[in-house]
Amino acid sequence: MLKIIPSSPVMGATIEGLDLRQPMSDVTFSEVLMALGKYSVLRIPDQHIDSFQLRDFSQRFGDIQGGISKVEKVAECPEVGVLSNVKKDGSFIGIPNAGQDWHTDMSYRDMRGFVNVLYGLVIPRRDGKVLGGTEFSSMHAVYNALPDDVKKRLDGATATHDFEKFWENMRKAHGTRPPMTPEQKAQRPPVHHPVTPVHPITRTKTLYCNPGYATKIDGWDEKESQEMLDFLFEFQLRPEFRYMHTWTENDVLLWDNLGSIHQAIADYRPDEARLMKRCQVMATKVFTPEFAKYLPKAA
Repeated sequence: MLKIIPSSPVMGATIEGLDLRQPMSDVTFSEVLMALGKYSVLRIPDQHIDSFQLRDFSQRFGDIQGGISKVEKVAECPEVGVLSNVKKDGSFIGIPNAGQDWHTDMSYRDMRGFVNVLYGLVIPRRDGKVLGGTEFSSMHAVYNALPDDVKKRLDGATATHDFEKFWENMRKAHGTRPPMTPEQKAQRPPVHHPVTPVHPITRTKTLYCNPGYATKIDGWDEKESQEMLDFLFEFQLRPEFRYMHTWTENDVLLWDNLGSIHQAIADYRPDEARLMKRCQVMATKVFTPEFAKYLPKAA
C-alpha cells in the first residue's frame, strides 16, 4: 500500500511503498496519477532500477520525446536520456549541465509535455550541503490566486510558445552553442496553447504560460501582450507558490508539466559531478478517453 507524504503546503509529496522494479497494477498507477494531479511533484525514494525499468515506468504516462540537439542517450535504451557534466572518459564537460531559467518542458510542442521523470544517480555536495536542486512553482496555486479581472481577460486566450526563445537564452547564458539551424527551426516551429487550460487530472483551470518559451498573447497588441506576460512571469514566481526539491541519490522525481514550472539550480562547480537519467513524456495519453479509467468520474 502506498503512503503519500506532502512535502510542503503548496506542492510536492513523497511516495513510500513503491518499487519501480516491479510492474505497477492499474490501481497503483491510478493512485500515483491522482497524487500527481494533487501535488504536481512526486519523489519516489530509494529506487534501484535500470534504464529499461525507468523507460517502462515513464511510458505508462505517455510517449517519450526525442530531441533535436545532441543529447547523450543510454545506448541500449535510447528512450532514456543522460543529464551529466561528466564525460564517458571521466573528464568534466566544463559547465554544469543544469541552470535553465524557469520553464515548462515541451510547451514548445504541438503535443504538450505531460511529465518529466528524472532518476538521480550522482548528486553534488560541498561541505555537507546538497547542491543541484530543482525548484518548482505550482500553476494551480498561481491560477487560483490571480485577480479575477486577469482571469477574465485570459479566458479563452492562447499564447505562442517558441523553442528558439529558450535556445537563444541558453546561448546568451553559456555561449557554447550556435544559433538554431534552419532544419532545427523547421523541426520546432512556434506553437499556440491556451493560457488557462483545464487540467486533465484535477479538471480545474491552471496557468500555462511560462517564461522559458512563451513569447506573446495571440491576437493582442504588442504592448498589451508584453505587459500581461511581464505580470504573469513575475506573479508566478512569488515565494508562496514555490517548492525546492533537494536530491538524494536514487531518487526518482516525477513532475507534471501541465501544472507546474521549474528551474534547475546550477549552484555546483563544473568539477562537481551530477548525473541523472531522464525521460520526457508527452501528453499523448492523458487527454484520451482510454486514460479516463485511471481517474475518478467527473462530477
